[in-house]
Amino acid sequence: MDTGLSVSTSKHEVQRLAVPLGQPYTEAIRSYEEAVPVMDQTQFSGLQDWDEVVAKVEEIAPLGFMRFWSAEVPPFMAGSGSSLWDCTEYLMGNHVIAEQMYQYNPTVMMYAPLRLLIQADENGDGVLVIDQPSTLLDSFSDPRISEVGRLLDSKVAGLLSALGAQPPAELIH
Repeated sequence: MDTGLSVSTSKHEVQRLAVPLGQPYTEAIRSYEEAVPVMDQTQFSGLQDWDEVVAKVEEIAPLGFMRFWSAEVPPFMAGSGSSLWDCTEYLMGNHVIAEQMYQYNPTVMMYAPLRLLIQADENGDGVLVIDQPSTLLDSFSDPRISEVGRLLDSKVAGLLSALGAQPPAELIH
């Protein structure tokens, strides 16, 4: 069946960052979860307009991010025979920031919210691993979306600083 639609493809390079958090894994998880609150949709019910949504996000997510989902990975790997690495996967984001891209191209929602992992290194210390937002979003070849990618880079840098880690130079624009 011919739908008249054509397939489009694009290649892009993504930079993955692995940032030591300078604290044991369990403390790193606790610190991250304190810094990035759970996204609770009920906090947004009854808001009258987008300005109220923006104000609510600023109130509940001072570092600019909320946790939309998380999963501890080892229970899913139990019985596999693989080494069970301590790691927890997260989706974090901010729908107010996402809207700044979504208005131009809904496909950006492939990267919003952002996916990250906190894993234990060989010494049991936490390492935050994330694909650099600007390298993901530059793939859209739209300067308005790329600008939001750089904003997200700076917010990730701010989060890392709040966690006591040294943000990589790649996040500073």
